[in-house]
Amino acid sequence: MSLSLRTCLTLASAAVISSAMSSQVVFGQAEQSRVLKVITHNVWYGFTKKPEPRYGDWRQWMARQSPDVVSLQELNGFSQKDLAEDAASWGHSYSEILKKRGFPTGITSRYPISHVRRIQEGFHHGLLRCQIRDVWFYVVHFHPSNYKKRAEEAGLLKQDIMSLPGESPRVLLAGDFNAFSPEDEYHYGKNTKLISFLERLDSAKSSARNLNHGAIDYGAIEALLGHGFIDVVASQRSADSPYVGTFPTRLIDDKDHGPDRRIDFIFVSRNLQESVLSAGILRDATTEVLSDHIPVVAVIDMVSE
Repeated sequence: MSLSLRTCLTLASAAVISSAMSSQVVFGQAEQSRVLKVITHNVWYGFTKKPEPRYGDWRQWMARQSPDVVSLQELNGFSQKDLAEDAASWGHSYSEILKKRGFPTGITSRYPISHVRRIQEGFHHGLLRCQIRDVWFYVVHFHPSNYKKRAEEAGLLKQDIMSLPGESPRVLLAGDFNAFSPEDEYHYGKNTKLISFLERLDSAKSSARNLNHGAIDYGAIEALLGHGFIDVVASQRSADSPYVGTFPTRLIDDKDHGPDRRIDFIFVSRNLQESVLSAGILRDATTEVLSDHIPVVAVIDMVSE
């Protein structure tokens, strides 16, 4: 995006931003509130495709959400400066981006970000790790079309988590995992169209491995669940709740992207499970046209911080 476009959008959304910010500001820094609202969103090629009014609408939408931490994927074409400008438009003074090229991930925060680590070796898109308010955040974007690669990435992610200091670090994983959860196996078992679609993807590209011997693979997510992580959306979902996916959306319904599926997640370590006040998939008429992915949210009680 050009600087002039970003500046104009910032001015245009100023009124929305000022009303959306819920935290008080003391001596130039946000006063810490009891709860931490986290949103993760894959924004689709850094708004280089179908940019307007999508980009401006997304910034205003994010400001209205008044999040405390935002995990972002596919910040294509963004610089650290670009991300900082966007972060400021929803009231965040702190931001970090993984890299300059390809499909960068990033994170923005109302509170200071520390202990930043950028890991690219072994990861298709890379892994961004940092600490915010005594919680270790990982911004995740796993391999888009190979279940074996995703399993390897999940293993590397676990290794890094095990290297964190302290006896029981509090950890939150957020992003586009491009993977299927066994928590949704019942839904996928009824959806023969998904298997057929993934078969076509594997046939069209020799390096693609979406299916594991003709079946949906749950290995990457199972590895994280086996390590004690909690899928916050599944944990808040009642048995009779309707299934809601995070991809694809109406924004890209001009092409066949297959049936609805849940591939964007927020996971928390077991010592944060009881602190999750709410979690959900923010799917509505507005978010259907903001990106090809639907954002996911979790609200965490930080009283035990």
